[in-house]
Amino acid sequence: MLDKLERIISKYESLREESLSPEVFQNPEKSKAVNKELSSLEDTYNIAVAYKKALENQKNAEELLESETDEEMIAMAQEELDKAKAEIEDLDKKLTIALLPKDPNDDKDIYLEIRPAAWWDESGLFGAELLKMYLAFAQKKWWKTEIIEEQLSDIGWVKFVMVKMTGKKVYSLMKFESWVHRVQRIPETESQWRVHTSTVTVAVMPEAEDVDIQIDMKDIVMDTYAASSNWWQNANKNQTGVRIHHIPSWLIVNIWDSKSQIQNKEKAFAVLKSRLYQIELDKKQAEEKSLRWNQIWTWDRSEKIRTYNFPQDRVTDHRIHESWSNLPSIMAWNIDDIMDKLVLENQTKLLEASMKE
Repeated sequence: MLDKLERIISKYESLREESLSPEVFQNPEKSKAVNKELSSLEDTYNIAVAYKKALENQKNAEELLESETDEEMIAMAQEELDKAKAEIEDLDKKLTIALLPKDPNDDKDIYLEIRPAAWWDESGLFGAELLKMYLAFAQKKWWKTEIIEEQLSDIGWVKFVMVKMTGKKVYSLMKFESWVHRVQRIPETESQWRVHTSTVTVAVMPEAEDVDIQIDMKDIVMDTYAASSNWWQNANKNQTGVRIHHIPSWLIVNIWDSKSQIQNKEKAFAVLKSRLYQIELDKKQAEEKSLRWNQIWTWDRSEKIRTYNFPQDRVTDHRIHESWSNLPSIMAWNIDDIMDKLVLENQTKLLEASMKE
């Protein structure tokens, strides 16, 4: 085990030194690649360091027990030995999971899309609350967020919104938010105090790189329009808004948030690439029934993954059959426990699948 831990630690520290070398530091592409690998190894490295320390503590405690005659010192050494053994057992499981094959998209940035069902008022209001929750969670994680496209009603509910999230391992956590979210509560406009049920669809797409998706410009139809907060209402005479139509997939992307047409064009193509990449990932999932590289659950996208029940102050994730209380705190940004449980369940199922192979 020590040899394995030393290899992990040595590889990480070697990469860290390489990242600081002039040859890498002065080469943006190489620096990005090295730092990406460094980031992907960081959690495993931290586990390996803690594991090595626990093994050293175990060895020291065992040696002390063999040589010590003082009862108080023996009791202290036994306590340290029990603590080290418990840590080693926990770290062994964490290391096994950390060394499993990883989703190649986990380190990527994402595009997050929120769509209410049929643009209903209650769905749109809840969509706006989900947006605030995700933006607050991103801020807590020190991720950078940028609203790429936003369509709001006059009273502030969401018709459609797309946000780019950039930061450390964004996709590894946010990918579990994809699919249907259900809300049950009494709308403010409900005079009979009846509980209504509505749904919001969340889509999380990893940002595609040029090596992931190649677009043939012959397949693109692009036009420009006068940008505004709502693309159908011309707020100025400058044709800065960009609409691109990808003929083979029938995907259409509208971007107008920047004052520069060039910037909007770049964003539109980035979004199109990510949507096309997600389509390819979906095809791959359909072909690989084990879903080895993505969400481990076999889940129909038309089904709900989570229910937010306001009258009962309860959030339930239907994939892991677990519930949490204190909805106001969760909607504020405190979704860490939900995220952690989903990641753990996913990793555990991957571990079980690998043991059967």
